[in-house]
Amino acid sequence: QNLGGHQGPEEHQDLRDIRIFSVGSASSGLWDLLGNAMVMTQFIRLTPDVQSKQGAVWNRVPCYLRDWEMQVHFKIHGQGKKNLNGDGFAIWYTKDRMQPGPVFGSKDNFLGLGVFVDTYPNEEKQQERVFPYISAMVNNGSLTYDHDRDGRPTELGGCTAMVRNLNHDTFLVIRYVKRRLTVLIDIDGKHEWRDCIDVPGVHLPRGYYFGTSSVTGDLSDNHDIISLKLYQLTVERTPEEEKRDREVFLPVVDNLKLPGMEAPLEPMSGLALFLIVFFSLVAIVFAIVIGIIIYNKWQEQSRKHFY
Repeated sequence: QNLGGHQGPEEHQDLRDIRIFSVGSASSGLWDLLGNAMVMTQFIRLTPDVQSKQGAVWNRVPCYLRDWEMQVHFKIHGQGKKNLNGDGFAIWYTKDRMQPGPVFGSKDNFLGLGVFVDTYPNEEKQQERVFPYISAMVNNGSLTYDHDRDGRPTELGGCTAMVRNLNHDTFLVIRYVKRRLTVLIDIDGKHEWRDCIDVPGVHLPRGYYFGTSSVTGDLSDNHDIISLKLYQLTVERTPEEEKRDREVFLPVVDNLKLPGMEAPLEPMSGLALFLIVFFSLVAIVFAIVIGIIIYNKWQEQSRKHFY
């Protein structure tokens, strides 16, 4: 399905639509279904409003675009009242595909990007965040998504998004331009994008796969994907930006202090190393001289006491 007349920000007019993944149509041949995901007439239902279900849909073609935008048209609805529904769904850009797991129906310790639309708060003392809540996580394969804390320890950013049981269309956009990751939402029926996440310095390798997955547990919801649209963004770069945005082979975020995600220390220059060694030697010599002076004073005092 197309986005039904949905108008994004002005820069969308300059985009070149390279591929429209209209699930539930003939082009669904580009996709593989996993678990309980079902192809309906106008959408793919990742999970029905039934307990203990999980489903996913993954694209078969890796993405080699340098700058891109993924538009997601989705719907979450069910019989559960507030805080009696779950658990949400995830949108993925990862190295591995079609691997079920505990993170919204997909594998943990993934390589790449996950954007989570979380509809149920697992953390009991939840004060700062109001659910449903959208968050993003970049993983180099070493991090584990913390379900008990709703992913808070590894969260890059997020926002509250009341997306359940709405009578109008709901959209989410993931934009990746010049190593900057932004997530925008249109969930108010106003056909206007609203900022949710904005993180600079995000380095994602090319050749990963797009997918989306969902899971239900004791609580449930219908998680429906109406369409996914991928756009190539044409962006001009300065020589400095070209050097900065060189190809990477492992997902990483600049200045991100998370367990297992620390950026490697840059090697010291020759001058810096020389200065460190020089001043260290000076400090050692100074300490030795002071020690000798103190020792001689002590010896002199000892002789005086002896006589």
